[in-house]
Amino acid sequence: MAKGKDARVKVILECISCVQNNVNKKSTGISRYITQKNRHNTPSQLELRKFCPYCYKHMIHGEIKK
Repeated sequence: MAKGKDARVKVILECISCVQNNVNKKSTGISRYITQKNRHNTPSQLELRKFCPYCYKHMIHGEIKK
């Protein structure tokens, strides 16, 4: 039996600051988090404030496409 479109999907959140600034010169990498969202309740892209270990502060992490 094939799976239908589930309401809950996994999304990847990526630090917007690291992407725009092309990451700090001292460190290498971009902060990413994996979470879930309900597609029916939040059809728009998800943005959350999470801690970025490369910026050393809480920054906005936006949803990216896989």
